[in-house]
Amino acid sequence: MTVAQPARPVTGPARTGRELRQAGRATLHLFVAALLAFGLYLFITVLLITAIATVSVVGAWLLPETVLLIRRIAGAKRALVAAWTGRAIPEAYEPVTGPLRERLRIAVRDPGTLTDLRWMAASYVYGAMLALALPLWPLGLVVDGVWCGLGRREALVLPLITRLADVEAGWSETLLKPSPKARLAARVEELAATRTDAIAAHGAELRRIERDLHDGAQARLVALSMRIGLAVRAYDRDPQAAHRLLADAQDQAEEALTELRHVVRGIHPPILTDRGMVGAVRALAAVSGLEVTVRVDGLEGEGVRAPAAVEAATYFAVAEALTNAAKYSGADRASVVLERLRTGLRAVVRDEGVGGTDESGGGSGLLGIRRRVAALDGSVTVTSPVGGPTVIEVELPCVW
Repeated sequence: MTVAQPARPVTGPARTGRELRQAGRATLHLFVAALLAFGLYLFITVLLITAIATVSVVGAWLLPETVLLIRRIAGAKRALVAAWTGRAIPEAYEPVTGPLRERLRIAVRDPGTLTDLRWMAASYVYGAMLALALPLWPLGLVVDGVWCGLGRREALVLPLITRLADVEAGWSETLLKPSPKARLAARVEELAATRTDAIAAHGAELRRIERDLHDGAQARLVALSMRIGLAVRAYDRDPQAAHRLLADAQDQAEEALTELRHVVRGIHPPILTDRGMVGAVRALAAVSGLEVTVRVDGLEGEGVRAPAAVEAATYFAVAEALTNAAKYSGADRASVVLERLRTGLRAVVRDEGVGGTDESGGGSGLLGIRRRVAALDGSVTVTSPVGGPTVIEVELPCVW
């Protein structure tokens, strides 16, 4: 019987090398932060010019332009902090658009402006932490070289450089986070946009249903009524002709029923009610024309069902994605993953085709997926590099 040996702790030169690399990354972060802080010192001139021009009224147009420039600088800082911490800092700005008076009002009253100015003011103080990190390098090379290399112990000085970078990034993250008021305003704007899209999608769906009923079932029912009327009038004088008309009327009735079933499936597929979302998606995979594998995670237990609206949106998204894959990808196989999340439902459709999906194309159907999912406060992520693969991920919030 072989006994597994415990992993040996990283000591000596290996540990020193690791600390050196981490301290080097931290120093690079602090160096870029110091450059940005130096740029902010130069930016004071722009702020003074903008303030004087705004007070004199003649140059009031400079104020919104300066605010937009500050947003870009703050965006660069957010990207720098996210690269160090691995956590993205959200932005919540009101768009600076419209006539000059409206742009001035937005530039002054937007909570994001105050957040950025507060960060700029603080950055003038803590932005030059590089000055604290540089003296630690010669001390760390000597002390930690002996302490780790010879004493085989934890480094003492070089980790301080990493902690300085952590402190600088932490302060910036705290200062650049949108205020609750700004987040609420951004959320309201997002919901207003999704509501508009949902109304547009609902209107388009109603027009589609009306068109399908008018051009399909209604036309066939009118023809059916006419044939039955002709059969009634011909019954006494020509029973054989009446029989033929009634046979045609039966065909017309069956075609009208087929059209009505098609319309009903477009509203809410009956298969979702009969077999549930998992069964409905497997049925889609079976008739898609591709070799489709379906993997289900956490959705096959007894009574595990998402709300009907979520199931319908997921079903239509998967159906559209598989249709696109069969038509445009050039692939012969695809995969579907249905996953239950703690806060919702995720569906991922992947094909090994040529990629390069163009969402602006009128026939791609992705806009319809986005509108349907956005109406339920969900998200759609499309990854389709040229050469493939194409991955469409839909995530919908729901309560289980």
